[in-house]
Amino acid sequence: MSIEAVVFDLDGVIIDTEEVWEEVRRAYVAEHGRAFLPDSQDRMMGMSTVEWSTHLADEVGVPVPAERVAADVLGRMAARYRESLPLIPGAAETVRALGERYRLALASSSARILIDQVLATAGLTGEFEVTLSTEEVARGKPAPDVYLTAVAKLGLTPEVCAAVEDSSNGLRSAGAAGLAVIAVPHGVYPAAPDALAHAALVVKTITEVTPEAVAALR
Repeated sequence: MSIEAVVFDLDGVIIDTEEVWEEVRRAYVAEHGRAFLPDSQDRMMGMSTVEWSTHLADEVGVPVPAERVAADVLGRMAARYRESLPLIPGAAETVRALGERYRLALASSSARILIDQVLATAGLTGEFEVTLSTEEVARGKPAPDVYLTAVAKLGLTPEVCAAVEDSSNGLRSAGAAGLAVIAVPHGVYPAAPDALAHAALVVKTITEVTPEAVAALR
């Protein structure tokens, strides 16, 4: 079967925010007299808003309710985006080029408020038929829920869709959903070997994700 649609991740694929997320959440945790657990950063990459805020409140021990943790951190992230949107070089052009040949969706672990702001600021809102946050499904990445739901909203099956991901949990999520996975590993947060094993194609930069490269996947 040939590929009919491409489903993009957001953080680490279109915008380079993994370090911003870590900086903001670490600072917030430190303000409350706590510190990340050794595996907190890896675990939170791909988690939904409810999942990572619960992790910070219940496991890291931030002494405020998870709902308040989420609101505080998301507010700080939105402020950072308003100051400067860290678009990955070539990402917007890649999205537009693929959109000329394929249907596009977005499956992100970011909150809806951040997804909408990023796409509007980047001028990419109209490129995607479907945009989905893990807030809007039962489980965040590495569970396949967000990809399965995005594909269903397109009216397609996973077999005719490709995913573009960077993180370990994102790669696991797309792989578990049955999409053809393209990995664009992040330089600071490299994907685990077991996660990379889901990838049909591994590229160094987003600009290598061309219509021709996608067409060769199936």
